Amino acid sequence: MNRGFYTIMAAQFFSSLADNALLIAAIALLTTMNSPAWMTPLLKLFFVLSYVLLAAFVGAFADSLPKGRVMFITNLIKIAGCAMMFAGLHPLLAYAVVGFGAAAYSPAKYGILTELLPPEKLVAANGWIEGLTVTSIILGTVMGGALVNSRVSAALLGFDFPMLDLGIDTAAEAALTVITVTYLIAAAFNLRIPDTGARYPHQERNPIRLIADFAGCFTTLWKDKLGQISLAVTTLFWGAGATLQFIVLKWAEKSLGMALDKGAILQGVFAVGVAVGATAAARFVPLRKALTVMPLGVAMGVIVMTMTLVKSVWVAYPLLVLIGALAGYFVVPMNALLQHRGHVLMSAGHSIAVQNFNENLSVLTMLMLYALMVKLNLDINFVIVLFGLFVAGMMFVTMRRHDANQRQFDSLSLIGEHKH
Repeated sequence: MNRGFYTIMAAQFFSSLADNALLIAAIALLTTMNSPAWMTPLLKLFFVLSYVLLAAFVGAFADSLPKGRVMFITNLIKIAGCAMMFAGLHPLLAYAVVGFGAAAYSPAKYGILTELLPPEKLVAANGWIEGLTVTSIILGTVMGGALVNSRVSAALLGFDFPMLDLGIDTAAEAALTVITVTYLIAAAFNLRIPDTGARYPHQERNPIRLIADFAGCFTTLWKDKLGQISLAVTTLFWGAGATLQFIVLKWAEKSLGMALDKGAILQGVFAVGVAVGATAAARFVPLRKALTVMPLGVAMGVIVMTMTLVKSVWVAYPLLVLIGALAGYFVVPMNALLQHRGHVLMSAGHSIAVQNFNENLSVLTMLMLYALMVKLNLDINFVIVLFGLFVAGMMFVTMRRHDANQRQFDSLSLIGEHKH
């Protein structure tokens, strides 16, 4: 990997670290405002909605400028959202602005990989990016929890600059100040990202034409024999992963007798497994072998169902690490393959925008289905079995679809193809 790649990794790490710390700070703000409990999950909804609603526009924006500059501008939007929260704007609206910045940041972050690196290095690059992102999620959550802790906030408020009054008087303001500094560190790395020299045709600015252009990219990727398989897998993974976070919390409460704060640790354990699997995939799976990992998706769905048999925390830990490792190992090569086909067929920014649209629509759909099952008061073990069967079944159907594609012509020969 060249130096530019490590600069991208550093920028992504600090930006994601701040995103996740800000989520905890926003939850703490809602608590101090005595907001109703149903507002807390809406934070994630408001954040994710931008990925779906803005998908037709952010891809064109990402391809209109050098990717490093796009990442810098969108990181400034995140800082603006953080500043709005500092200024007293409602946390839901302020975090929605951060989600807007994140939605525009993502096509540039992943798209630059296809510009900077040859196809054979994409799996390794995605493995490191995903592993680092998971690490930033864990550390960001810990950082956010520490910043809203009464002792830490008291120490921050007790720190004064000589002859300078920053107007920071509350625990929330102290936490938001530290998070803003983290965003600024990410912005500094954004400025150091090299210009890859990739330039795309003039991007449309008319909203109607942008939507039509996005629809064309959407159709192109789903019709491509490799694109449809990798897109189906990543779409399933992100929807299933988001739902599994909530299932784990409910399972920890009902089957293991763990309170919310203890159950949240299990989410971290699952994330560690994803990081391990992603790193292993980066080391052992070349791009040309990306589709050979699909059976692990079926295995993941089957193993998830064994959660219903677990009654001990000490069994739960290794089981969740295993599930996470399987998820990380099979999604990273598929993600790299999808980026490669998108880059070949259209452009980096547009293909990532299509990917984000599908994946986050899957997140919203599966979370709503899970909420419906909770409202119907279905037993958590029954929900886990349904979830496992759905994941394993959908992965099996996707594998059969790939086999059918291969019988028509050798689509695997397209892997490594240069941009048209």
